[in-house]
Amino acid sequence: MCLATATRDGKPSARMVLLKGFGSDGFRFYTNRESRKGKELESNPFASLLFFWEPLSRQVRIEGSVERLSDEESEYYFHSRPKSSQIGAAVSKQSQVIPDREYLRKKNAELEEEYKDKDVPKPPEWGGYIVHPSVIEFWQGQTNRLHDRIIFRRPKGEDTGPYTHLGEGGWVYERLAP
Repeated sequence: MCLATATRDGKPSARMVLLKGFGSDGFRFYTNRESRKGKELESNPFASLLFFWEPLSRQVRIEGSVERLSDEESEYYFHSRPKSSQIGAAVSKQSQVIPDREYLRKKNAELEEEYKDKDVPKPPEWGGYIVHPSVIEFWQGQTNRLHDRIIFRRPKGEDTGPYTHLGEGGWVYERLAP
């Protein structure tokens, strides 16, 4: 999925990350909290997610608040990953300047040897986040450009209007012009 974050003063940044879980409470992913995205989420805990399926001409866009996952949940997920991925997370001080690729290869080889017969500890700066959706938009492209757009949102007490429909679980939905 594409994860878009912004600095406290609104400068946006987007990148692809791996969705690791979802449920009625939100969408989960994991990263280095000292990375650019981690720092942005700490100073401005809101994000947008985008899932895009070009062959189907479909996308789903999500907006919401972001919260850190518990240390216990992050620890559990970290140790469920392949050992090579755990070592990769320990090697990479994500978003930090490094001298060259050889630096990563050397550090990776050192940690592979160090943790050959023991568990890799979860780096303290590594953990998960959950995006709690407040808006979910479903978009279906049409060749005539009259795309279908259905938006689900959590109402904030405002007048919803004659074209707003009640959904389940406190959501409302509306059709938007393309």
